Parts: sequence; structure tokens; C-alpha cells
Amino acid sequence: MSSLLQDFFSGDTRALARVITQVENRTEESLKILQALYPKTGRARVIGITGSPGVGKSSLVDRLTIAYRGKDHPVGVVAIDPSSPFTGGAILGDRIRMQTMGVDSGVYIRSMAARGHLGGLSATTADVVSVLDASGRDPIIVETVGVGQDEIDIIKLADVSIVVLVPGLGDDVQAIKAGIMEIADIFVINKSDRPGADKLETAIQAMLSLGHDAEGWTPPVVRTVATDGTGIDALIAEIDRVSEFFKNSPRRTQRKHDSVRQRLLALLEERLLRMVVEKTLPDRELNRVVDEIVDRRQDPYTVVERICKSIILESQ
Repeated sequence: MSSLLQDFFSGDTRALARVITQVENRTEESLKILQALYPKTGRARVIGITGSPGVGKSSLVDRLTIAYRGKDHPVGVVAIDPSSPFTGGAILGDRIRMQTMGVDSGVYIRSMAARGHLGGLSATTADVVSVLDASGRDPIIVETVGVGQDEIDIIKLADVSIVVLVPGLGDDVQAIKAGIMEIADIFVINKSDRPGADKLETAIQAMLSLGHDAEGWTPPVVRTVATDGTGIDALIAEIDRVSEFFKNSPRRTQRKHDSVRQRLLALLEERLLRMVVEKTLPDRELNRVVDEIVDRRQDPYTVVERICKSIILESQ
């Protein structure tokens, strides 16, 4: 075992940070690291927090972290932030906004750039969660980027999915139609001391009355005020109830299988694409082909078809 992994398993936070950086950057060592860590994963409960910008997701994560630390849980937080269109890095990092627990050695917070990935998560989020899982963090809280209504990737990763809403963001019925509303195990009305909280809860309950879960679970609605901690204990109680309810759920087991299948295919796609590009389109050649396509001397469809045919011929 490398000295880095030895330090990692001994609980060295700096080693944890270095491992995550290698995994995020897809270094040559990252594959061996992930292979070594995988048998140590699968023990942490992953809590997903999603919702539109401005609903107070970061403040809610901060308060949940404080509460779990009060129960002596080592907590991992993965905060997915919007990406800079110029550098690809995270902007408005949640590590800046979530300063309350930043000095607690029992909390590890990682801010990641979405890097244009749709669905509210970074492409490497699952790997980072695995690293935190192997490090003994439990629970692991994942906050999505918060850019719209289609952040549904979290359901593939989280054991418990929480959708956060706030009163007064416009048409409540329109909000209920959003795609993220269909993935909630728990609804949280944050900033519930504002006018309109009763109306929003009534709209959510009306929506829930129209649906039917095959396993009999009706998502509860929890009111919170994250800035002062109101409702956080009630939220944790509901998170525990969700986990207990779905502990032996066939549907959740099947969802986990489907998630692993998709993850496997995504990793395969990523690996094969890298191999194809490195073999058939090294940087200089890729730039030349791009220039030709821009100048309309070639079309991208013919280029892709030619590459695929050459790979097939080589494999025969």
C-alpha cells in the first residue's frame, strides 16, 4: 500500500484531501486508489439536498452538519457549485458560505465545480462520495448545484433525497410541476417564517394526494428556518424514518442496481473515449481536424465514422 493510502486510512485529513484531488483530476494513480478503496465503501448513508438557487441549501447543510456532529458522527459534505465558464473551477464555493463547521476536524467539506454537467452533480461526484465513505464519514451530505428544475441525478446517488423549497418564489403550482419534485423522499419548506409557508405546504400536500407510491411512502413536509436551526431535529428524525422504511425495499435495491449499471457504463464510456482520443486524435491531430471542420473542409460525422471504422478493423 502506498504511503498516501496508509495516511488516508490512518485518518489524516491532508491525505484525504490529496486522494480526492487525484480522483477529481483523474490522475494516473486515481484508478489504483479507487480500486483499493472500493471494498471499504457502502457503509455511509448519503443524504442528497437539492432545490432552486436561493432556498438556503447551504445553510440547511450547515445546520444538519452541526446536528450530526452533536451526535458525534464524522460528517462528509460535498457541495457542487456553479462552474466558471473560463477556468472550469467552482465559483461562490460553499466552503466560504459554510464557515460554521470549517474548523471541526470531524467534518470534511469539499466544494466541487459542476463543470457543465447536467443533472446538478459533477461527473466525479460519485467517486468523491466513495472516497469519503471509505474514510469513515457517515453521513455524507451532497448538495447539488441549484441551477434549475432538472437536478435529478441526486436520486441515483443518495439514500435519502431532500427537496428544499421556500415560500414566495412565484407560482406554487408551477413549482410543483418541476422535475425535482418527483424525486423527494422529504420536502423541506425552508425560511418557513416567511409569509406563504401555509400556502406552499397546502400545495405540496395537494400534489402528494394525487400520487401513489407503490411501497406506501408519502414524503413528509418539514418546516425549517435554517438560519436559527428551527426544525432541524424534526428533519433528522424524518431522515431516520426514511432510512428505516426503505431498509429492505425491493424498489430501492433495484434502484441501486440500476445506479451501479449506469455508473459502470459511464466509467466505460469515459475510459473508452479517452483511449480512442489518445490513440486516434492526439492533441496536434485533434486541433488539425477541428480546424478543418470549422473551415467546412470536413464534417464531424465523417470524422467520427472514420474513427469508428478504423477501431473495428483493428479489433478484427
